[in-house]
Amino acid sequence: MASTTLLGRAVRGFNTGVVALLGAPVLGPLLGKGFVEIEYVGRRSGRTFRTPVNYVKKDGGLLIGVAMPDKKTWWRNFLGEGAPIVLHFRDGDRRGHATARRDEKGRVGVRVRFDEPG
Repeated sequence: MASTTLLGRAVRGFNTGVVALLGAPVLGPLLGKGFVEIEYVGRRSGRTFRTPVNYVKKDGGLLIGVAMPDKKTWWRNFLGEGAPIVLHFRDGDRRGHATARRDEKGRVGVRVRFDEPG
């Protein structure tokens, strides 16, 4: 299982640190301009997962760029028709629908459309 490898433990440690910094009084607002913790349900396991991601605002929603997509699996939950997603911002949660696409160069982006205007 990948989560028991040294790399898996390092990634979990990094993600835990980012989430902690998002809640910090001074750094949190700065990081919150480009990072958010997402929550989604695994397509095969049915389990709920949370992970921090980097995003940019685009076309009334968000675009999450997936660095090294072949080393990650979370984005695959949003292939095809996509799936529901919850974004945990400092000022409150937003619900939406996310769809993942891989371009001709192998880059992966996850587009999020919010359920309600914010």
